[in-house]
Parts: sequence; structure tokens; C-alpha cells
Amino acid sequence: MANPATVGELTETLRQGAYLADRGLATALFVALSLNRPVLLEGEVGVGKTEVAKVMASVLGRDLIRLQCYEGIDTSQALYEWDYARQMLHIRALSEHQLAGADAVDKLFGPKFLLERPLLAAVRAGRRAVLLIDEIDRADDEFEAFLLEVLSEFQISIPEIGTVKAESPPLVVLTSNRTRELHDALKRRCLYHWIGYPAAEREAEIVRIREPGVSAVLARKVVAAVHRLRELDLAKPPGVAETIDWARTLDFLGETDLTARNAQDTLGAVVKDRDDLEVVHENLAEITSGA
Repeated sequence: MANPATVGELTETLRQGAYLADRGLATALFVALSLNRPVLLEGEVGVGKTEVAKVMASVLGRDLIRLQCYEGIDTSQALYEWDYARQMLHIRALSEHQLAGADAVDKLFGPKFLLERPLLAAVRAGRRAVLLIDEIDRADDEFEAFLLEVLSEFQISIPEIGTVKAESPPLVVLTSNRTRELHDALKRRCLYHWIGYPAAEREAEIVRIREPGVSAVLARKVVAAVHRLRELDLAKPPGVAETIDWARTLDFLGETDLTARNAQDTLGAVVKDRDDLEVVHENLAEITSGA
């Protein structure tokens, strides 16, 4: 589909995809689409950073190409690799039939033996794709520097084949949980937006959009309890994703209200750390009272 013409239109399009974006996020995404700029999203775990790229791909009718970053990721895992097993089989077949010629080696490094990884796939797809570079903060400094170069040019040089360049760049969404500080050079290349925890009223609306079967009363009470959880000294405060999971779990069990009893039974949907569970158990009555 065509790109939305205004920030308001993009906001409504995202809402139809079950994603509530505030004005700042919608503006950043609209500018990224219009000016072909990468957008860097930072925020707490579970606030919907990754989901932004997924929904953008869905509502715009584009392919989602995801590069999941991790410690030790290298360029071959992000760009391309040669299918060595297939090359060996090809060499064996040529040898058996004595078909090896002067150009046999060159053919071994042709397109049919090339394994696309996310960055090459995104460059070839161009504006037909949304490239999600997830948790860039988990990669090391060298990979971040390499990524900066790719995002600047949107072209990849493959010595055996040549240069592959995007006719028009894909929409690029980078996410970071701030496990380490990103370099200024990468930040300057991107538009930036911080996604924080939403206000209680907005979070309840998010729950209702993502889980339409959950009653307004239950959504409001779950959100109130989650906001109290975030005020505690927890190692892993619950994000919006956990709020949705808790409401979904309670609704699945046929609960229409949040009580200390059913909260105790379903805490695994919202609290994911052993030490945090002990803290929450000590404060459960207060957390659920008047929720």
C-alpha cells in the first residue's frame, strides 16, 4: 500500500493494526518513511519496540526482515554466506562427469550458491521491506561500526558477484534495551525515539485493543496492579507485554476481577524473576487492593 500522507493517517493505520502509537512515535515513523531515515527506538523491555516494526510491515504490506543481534554476531551472519555443502556436491558431480572447465571455479561462486542473510535480503528488497535490527546493544562495537556503513549506503559489495545496491532503501527500525551505550555516530545516523511506560488509561486501552475479549473492568484493574508493581524495587519490572499476558491469562481462566487469590495463581504471567516473586508476595494485598 502507499505510505500514509500525514502523521494522523499513520497513527490511525497503526491503530488498525492493533498498535497505539503516541504522537511522538508516529511522527518519528512518518519522517523515517518519508525521508528514508533509520529510526532508533530505545526503552524498557516489553514496551513494544519490536512490535512497532512488525506492525509497520503488516499495515504497509511489506516483508518483515529481522536481524536479531547477539554477542559475537559477525558480518557473515548478517550479510551473506556461501553454501559450502552445495558447492562440494557440485564439485563432486563435475568431477564424476569430468565436466570441470576453466570457468568451473567461477561458477561455484555464482548467485545460486549464495545464502542471503538479513542485510543482503533487505538491500535487495528495498522499499518492499521493513528491516528490523533488534537489540543492537547486544552486538559489539565492531559490528555496530560495520552496520553504520551499510545503513549509510544501502549497498553491499560481494567480491565474486559485484555490488548490490537498493533502488530505494527499506524502512529500518533499530531497537535497544540500553544494556550498553550506543555510539554517537550510529545515533546521529538515525531518528531517535524513547518508548516509555504508558499512562494507566492508555495502557488499559492497549490491553483492550490487543485482547478484545478482556472486559474494561478487568483491563483497568490489571493495569492498576502492574503500575503498583513498577513502583516496587524489582529487578525486572513488568512491561506492557506482561500486562497484556496477565490480562489474557485471567480472562482465559474465566476471571472477571483481580483479587489477591487469582493474582497469586497467575503471577507467572507478569513476574519473571525468582527474587522479584518474593518481593511481590510480600506486597500482594496492597498491589491488588482497590485495583
